[in-house]
Amino acid sequence: MAEVPGFQEAFLAQVDTQPNAPALLWHGEQTSYRELYEMASKAGAQLVGLDLGPDEPVGVLAKKSPSAVALVLACVLAGRRFLLPSPAFAERTLTALFARGGCRYALVPDADPLSIPPADGPPALRVVDQTDVSFMLTTSGSTGLPKVVPLPQSGVDRFSGWAADSFGIGPGRSVLNYAPLNFDLCLLDIWTTLARGGRVVLVDPALAANGFHLLNLLAREEVHVLQAVPMFYGLLLYAVMAKEPERTFNSVEHVMFTGDAMPDCTLEQLPAVFPSARLYNIYGCTETNDSFIHEVERETAGTTGPLPIGTPLPGVSSAIVGADGEALTGSGLGELYVSTPFQTGGYLNRADQDHRFTGHPNGWDERRYFRTGDLVRRDESGQVFLVGRSDFQVKVRGVAINTAEVERVLIEHQDVLEVAVVTRHDDLTGSELLCAVRRAPDSGLNNLGLRKHCARRLPRAAIPTVIRIVDEPLPKTSTGKVDRNAISFPDVSPNARGRVS
Repeated sequence: MAEVPGFQEAFLAQVDTQPNAPALLWHGEQTSYRELYEMASKAGAQLVGLDLGPDEPVGVLAKKSPSAVALVLACVLAGRRFLLPSPAFAERTLTALFARGGCRYALVPDADPLSIPPADGPPALRVVDQTDVSFMLTTSGSTGLPKVVPLPQSGVDRFSGWAADSFGIGPGRSVLNYAPLNFDLCLLDIWTTLARGGRVVLVDPALAANGFHLLNLLAREEVHVLQAVPMFYGLLLYAVMAKEPERTFNSVEHVMFTGDAMPDCTLEQLPAVFPSARLYNIYGCTETNDSFIHEVERETAGTTGPLPIGTPLPGVSSAIVGADGEALTGSGLGELYVSTPFQTGGYLNRADQDHRFTGHPNGWDERRYFRTGDLVRRDESGQVFLVGRSDFQVKVRGVAINTAEVERVLIEHQDVLEVAVVTRHDDLTGSELLCAVRRAPDSGLNNLGLRKHCARRLPRAAIPTVIRIVDEPLPKTSTGKVDRNAISFPDVSPNARGRVS
């Protein structure tokens, strides 16, 4: 992959050559490149006033807004490493993250920096090369303290070059940013767009679950590139069908979905709503950035079953490792290992996860591979399909079940907006499955209908024992995915069978 100009150089070139061009759109108001640079310069004054060592990182605690973008921009332009966690984390978690990430200060938009108390006990910093690091993102924290993922700026720049060239991001082009600021998706939505002179249309996180707001925003603004999690498209399509069934978004040329399985019923409707758009399924992790891309055929969208994860991006290498620890050479099931030109060198604060960064299982090359924890299946034609998480494997009545596969089947129901499947120990079966389902408004979805849907697609052992149907959104992690650890079944006794609430 060819080297591309660094972000600092590329952004400053936009400020110099097109200072009055729109850089951001937020609540109907535009911020030009000159104005954004001036905001970043003002925010950068916070860094000057702190007693920071040459390589000392800072924390950034910010909800998405133009001021927050300017604050992150100030750190990047100053060459200062920064840790950008979700502001939705509990205060105790944030303090631990900043302290164990080596941050004595956390910057806040339009406010004085916060002093971070030292971590209890010795620092948990890992020996990870940070000489080229700018962004330090975090995982969701679903398996303990969130993992700090330092990303090399050279890798971010290489990814930016690929994304801009692949989706035509540049002056006069608008990219919708749906993800929160701490998401790795923003490397494309925000930072690639600003490096290449485009306009970022920011979705306020406070309105991100309002499908009618999303509809109005896309109808009002000429957006060319759109990347979001499948939930975005479900919310948007519901609003379109309820308010403007004939609505189309003709300016959109590229529609990307990532982060979760796209329901067939949602995918099938996208070509009509985005008549000019190419459709892509993108696979990646925070640790590796985007790794695979699959372009969906518009004519058969949503009618061919599960989508493959696609082909590797330029410079990406992968392996599928079977239960015997050997890389598969043909079809089969195994864990996906990935090596990309954009990946982290390792977690900064979790020594217990060092095993996830390793060499090729067969020693075929010297690159570092990341064990994704994702189970994939390669068919005889060479296409690779995501099956589920290796840590989501459970035994029910002696049958191996992957809860992610059960979730995928449930989300395919046209009246299901969100789903979470969890396990609970059962003395009789070993484990039993419980699920919470958020149904579409006015759908009339019930327990019997869902059970019939599952019975046609799953083995009997994989049909959840308990199905809880709700109308409100399911709880989310900091990365916007359904938080299975926060799902409760308060009115279901341990011995319940076939109950619905």
